Amino acid sequence: MIHYFSEESSVETVNARMGGEVSPRMAEVMACLVKHLHAFAKEIHLTQAEWEIGIDFLTKTGKICSGERQEFILLSDVLGFSMLVDAINNRRPAGATENTVFGPFHVENAPVREMGENISLDGKGEPCLFEGKVIDLHGNPIERACVDVWSDNADGFYDVQQPGIQPKWNNRGRFLTGEDGAYAFRGIKPTSYPIPNDGPVGKMLGKMGRHPYRPAHMHFLVTAPGFQKLVTHTFVGDDSYLESDAVFGVKQTLIAPFERLDGADTLWRSPFDFVLTPV
Repeated sequence: MIHYFSEESSVETVNARMGGEVSPRMAEVMACLVKHLHAFAKEIHLTQAEWEIGIDFLTKTGKICSGERQEFILLSDVLGFSMLVDAINNRRPAGATENTVFGPFHVENAPVREMGENISLDGKGEPCLFEGKVIDLHGNPIERACVDVWSDNADGFYDVQQPGIQPKWNNRGRFLTGEDGAYAFRGIKPTSYPIPNDGPVGKMLGKMGRHPYRPAHMHFLVTAPGFQKLVTHTFVGDDSYLESDAVFGVKQTLIAPFERLDGADTLWRSPFDFVLTPV
């Protein structure tokens, strides 16, 4: 029997056209996408004019993408979709450090630095000592863990956003743990900053009555043989954007202490241990 398209049978009709040689997972994903996309249009009674606005928005989002900018990832981030996919794919046992979004500003092969070295090369910001241990679920230290770190500078920009203005590798570095699993480096107390909001995603946020700011945080990518990769942040506990992070990246367990020091080489100290999950 031939099935012609109708509002009532739209999902069944479209999904019936799926080819017989399609991989099972491809068929499952696309059938589910069609089902929920059609349900959205029906529930909201989407008008033709509204769908044309949507098409124009997606077109502009694609046009602004480049080798240095990925507006579709930004769109995924601000809709909470990136965090949802991250949560689904990084379910961990109790006690393990939680994942959060990777972000667009990581750079491969940052310099391997000596423990305690200063990653802030531009001399801006309030000095902060970051230290702690990389341990397993039983509290045992993990040797040969690589702690890859990066953050914005005191003005709220990453070095890749200001080439020629900031020194290369500013606020970046990799640190390798020894037998005690300890890491330590000096940087700056991070500052909050806006995500790129001069494009279609930023305009969408404005129309939704949302701000573009991320709370202050330090990025960590922690890897070690025999353990799951950890992509996470530590957040400054008194930041005003913790409960309204533009990309929904904050988790309660990732809010780190930032202790003010008197008479020390650094103004702040932020201790935090990372607990890895075995593969």
